[in-house]
Amino acid sequence: MQKEYQVIIIGSGFGGQVAAINLNKQGISDYLILERKHTMGGTWVQNTYPGAAVDIPSPLYSIAREPFNWSQLFAGQEQLREYTEYIIRKHKLREKTSTDSNVTKIEWIESIYKWRIHIVNKGIVHAQFVVNASGPLSNPTIPKFKGMESFQGVTFHSGSWDHSYDYKGKRAAIIGSGASAAQIIPKIAPDVAELHILQRTPPWVMPRYDYKFKEWQRSILKNKTIYKLLRLCIYWWLELRVIGLKYSKTLLKLLGRDIAIRHLNSQIKDPELRKKVKPKYTIGCKRVILSDTLYPSYNLENVSLYDKTSGIKEITKTGITTVTGEELGLDLIIYSTGYNTVDNALPYEVIGRDGKSLAEEWEDFPRAYLGTSVPYFPNLFMILGPNTGIGHTSAIFIIESQLKYIINSIQLLNKLKKKSIEVKESAEARYTEHIHKEMASTVWQQGGCNSWYKSKSGKIVAMFPGFSFTFRRWTKKIKNDDHKVS
Repeated sequence: MQKEYQVIIIGSGFGGQVAAINLNKQGISDYLILERKHTMGGTWVQNTYPGAAVDIPSPLYSIAREPFNWSQLFAGQEQLREYTEYIIRKHKLREKTSTDSNVTKIEWIESIYKWRIHIVNKGIVHAQFVVNASGPLSNPTIPKFKGMESFQGVTFHSGSWDHSYDYKGKRAAIIGSGASAAQIIPKIAPDVAELHILQRTPPWVMPRYDYKFKEWQRSILKNKTIYKLLRLCIYWWLELRVIGLKYSKTLLKLLGRDIAIRHLNSQIKDPELRKKVKPKYTIGCKRVILSDTLYPSYNLENVSLYDKTSGIKEITKTGITTVTGEELGLDLIIYSTGYNTVDNALPYEVIGRDGKSLAEEWEDFPRAYLGTSVPYFPNLFMILGPNTGIGHTSAIFIIESQLKYIINSIQLLNKLKKKSIEVKESAEARYTEHIHKEMASTVWQQGGCNSWYKSKSGKIVAMFPGFSFTFRRWTKKIKNDDHKVS
């Protein structure tokens, strides 16, 4: 492995891929992608649980200049993996990637204007720039339950599905009822002997409106102009959701809650079950589930749903004991309990200028200028950093917007013949204050829920409180006065 690079990209998912593609376009070839897993590709290569699929239409949930022959509107994991591998192959990114390269620490070395990157079993490399693309959904989290180590059956997190284990005919429990659980439950429920769903907070569920493209439609969509037009229509339709999420409770009710209630009432007839799965918070406050198959799964005879009034008291050798004293004998426990997304810093230690620790700088709550750069951490850029989550449209649109800012920063240094660029504290503070002022009127802040969007400080640090085209406009041109170069 070469010891010095102009750019190190950490992570090989869509964030890392878009970064590499943009560097290639600028004629910057002196870069390396570091991937901690054995295989590259990120979310859609590593998440292989049954039913895994995207919840944003695929023509939009894709790289802008990289159309694909999608088979349906909402692609499943297998086709998303196929698309990922197509991008990697087309842009020859495998040759620019080092797998099994787990970064444990990066530190800014002021004397040489470079980052020192520590990699497990591979030593140290240096780079002028670091682009973190490790992804917000890369570190699975499992809550601590009393007795969980004593369980003698099989356990795994949904993000690390054990395909060697045959769950058919087994007694299974799934802890969690969020996006991953909503996709897993309909797939495994018909095949297990028993399925016990331990739900903390019910999600709002809306129809999926999926559509399988006919062969003639797929042929037409190979025309780049028509494909681009479809992508544009999807983009603007989804962008309308922001009006409900931030500006209009009436629109949120008409296009969200009312549809979700009709969906619930049409698919679940049992009044007690319906009461268990009907949320008490405003729709949109937590991630909305798109599914036509989740509620019907709850109706199956072998499926039991436990809400917070009958949740987990402890995990035993043989299964789960609920707070009501019910003993659930189990062969398998699936933790569909999400990811550590908001309160931790990056998944490795980061030491910036003057010995500043990113974890300490973010102790109150994570914050970054344009969700991308932080004072005291020169030449470090974060893909999908704080307040870049987008609840209504494609995250890839945000990633591509961030790359405009990143590439402009690198070009500015080259133009000025300088070595480092750093956002000013005043600029970051002004930006962060504006973001949280705008956040105050959103459903994420006012919707009456406690979601993973929110940090322990009570601030919404995962989501961007506005239209995605606003974020694109902000990142399009770098503001020299907001930065200092040296």
